[in-house]
Amino acid sequence: MELAELIEDEIFVPKKMARKLRTTQSEIAATIGFSRDAFARKDRLRSVRTQTRLREMLEILNRVEKFTGSALAAYAWMRSEPIIGFGGQTAEQLIQKGRANHVRRYLDHVAAGGYA
Repeated sequence: MELAELIEDEIFVPKKMARKLRTTQSEIAATIGFSRDAFARKDRLRSVRTQTRLREMLEILNRVEKFTGSALAAYAWMRSEPIIGFGGQTAEQLIQKGRANHVRRYLDHVAAGGYA
């Protein structure tokens, strides 16, 4: 998934992300652990916290897409595949808790040939 096509005025645009992933903005918000209101006002959408979570989600999707073959399959994996090393939590659950760095390290480990 090209990140550049999801950016407008130097911010990630949830509407474009939702269209690309064939979902809703509400689902994108839920995936990153926020309510739909996080995207309702420009100041909230532009906040560092919101943009950081969107960027983290997209970084993980891009990495997983290499293994799954498509952005849609990567999104499905992120939302539904339990990661045993994290007590069966999904990548989505970890992102919601602000632990995207743990998911990235897990993906680094798997990419280096480690056990999943």
